[in-house]
Amino acid sequence: MSLLGRASGLLGSAMAPVLPHWLRLRARRGKEVPARLAERRGLDADRPPGPLLWLHGASVGETLSLLPLMRALLERAPALHLLVTTGTVTAATLLAQRLPEALAPRVIHRFAPLDVPRWAETFLDGWRPDGAVFVESELWPNISAALARRGVPAALINARISPRSARLWRWAPGLAREMLSRFRLVVAQSLDDLARLRALGAEGAVFWGSLKAAAEPLPADPAELARLRALIGERPVLFGASTHPGEEQAVLEAHAALRARFPDLLTLIAPRHPARAPEVLALAAPFGAAIQRSAGGLPGRDCDLYLVDTLGELGLFLRLSGVAFVGASLVPKGGHNPLEAARLGCPILIGPHTEHVRELAEALIAAGGARRVQDSATLAEAAADVLSDAGRARAMAQAAATIAEDASHLPGKLASAILDMLPFGTGAMPVARDA
Repeated sequence: MSLLGRASGLLGSAMAPVLPHWLRLRARRGKEVPARLAERRGLDADRPPGPLLWLHGASVGETLSLLPLMRALLERAPALHLLVTTGTVTAATLLAQRLPEALAPRVIHRFAPLDVPRWAETFLDGWRPDGAVFVESELWPNISAALARRGVPAALINARISPRSARLWRWAPGLAREMLSRFRLVVAQSLDDLARLRALGAEGAVFWGSLKAAAEPLPADPAELARLRALIGERPVLFGASTHPGEEQAVLEAHAALRARFPDLLTLIAPRHPARAPEVLALAAPFGAAIQRSAGGLPGRDCDLYLVDTLGELGLFLRLSGVAFVGASLVPKGGHNPLEAARLGCPILIGPHTEHVRELAEALIAAGGARRVQDSATLAEAAADVLSDAGRARAMAQAAATIAEDASHLPGKLASAILDMLPFGTGAMPVARDA
């Protein structure tokens, strides 16, 4: 083990006495579940019999991107159980909501242990996984070392490393190479990420596409969809989806500009973090009558701006929208997944900051499935073009759907590669191979 690897272990052990207090503080702020804090120390294992694969997604996007992979894994390996860990309460909540009923008996959720050597050992002693899969950029020195010592095969999928992170890792090239070498399979989510990962030591890394691009269509409650459609009627609808600070103001200014041409316009805003609702409501006050969904309000005729400050309803409101701006792209956040809108037939507008979804954004724009906007003025202009031309809207939706369909093969390919690295002899696990 490298010198920095040993230092990571010493640091994790030194922090162990302080971390329980930090976890309790997070629990008081709603960022942890008080009754489940033991899981963060690797406790509360309840391993089922037979083969077990550990999957980890830190936050919402990573966790939900695992759903099609989970389905593909369980279809191919009838004896397999999945332990899914998350790092956030929101991710755990949405996983419970979105997990298909048919898969639920074979999926166990826990909150991920913190990267403390003793806690990692406790977690692995209790669960004894036959393999481990991490999503995106979860590089944990102590947990990956513990897996390697036990000979547990590990994969890093949809792997992402930003230019800034890559520059930082170059200050510790030995540790980066050491951690990346522990993964038997590294699948980058973009060609840019592939180049950075290989430069840091993942020489066998491959690029097969983005797992987020292969996500299943977001769900919507049929009864609620029908109720809201009846309330909204034929009104044109602009949706600011998964917005961040700075983007709500642009959507509101676009709303104001569009009202001259579309006087009955309804604008929906779903902040990426619903806890920001009071801030967004204050911003919206000068732009019209704003109604808050979490308070029970509905987008009736008296509503100009509808604040969607609830979890798990993005699919509902994308189905109701005439055009959607996909957030984290007007501000330098890298962009959220635009194919969530594409799969639901909603024309897409995206800002200039799409580094995290560059290939997807470029493919959508090249195919005519999305339009790039730069600010509130170009957002208003593009939205007006789509809302005023049903043929244009249909053409954009069809082009975007084609790009989304191209990504649908990836979960099966990943599932087969992951199952191939597992020690089948430890669980007598029959595997259904693709034809």
